[in-house]
Amino acid sequence: MSNPVVHWEIGGPDAAALREFYGKAFGWTMTASESDYTLVETGNGGLAGGIMQNRPDMPPYVTVYIQVDDLETALSEIQQLGGTVVLPPTGIADTMSFALFSDPGGAVVGLLQN
Repeated sequence: MSNPVVHWEIGGPDAAALREFYGKAFGWTMTASESDYTLVETGNGGLAGGIMQNRPDMPPYVTVYIQVDDLETALSEIQQLGGTVVLPPTGIADTMSFALFSDPGGAVVGLLQN
């Protein structure tokens, strides 16, 4: 597979409550990453993800992130196919960037470039 799903994220208005809920419900391990972000290890080879503390103007969400070689190229192709850019390429760290798009059905999906 050339563009695998490499990360997932759950965001909500009370990240502490989400961490407690998912930690107890599934035994996931949580590691604080930034003030508003927690990295999550699901164990047993499962895909890692994150829990995010949303800003007050953000609705709760669940997003998967697909790895791409080039965000701009991928977003251009997505737009040609009927998708819409929701968030343009944005740096996370020195070596990583992400973007968000909505598909023709309205679902928001993330792209991740290492």
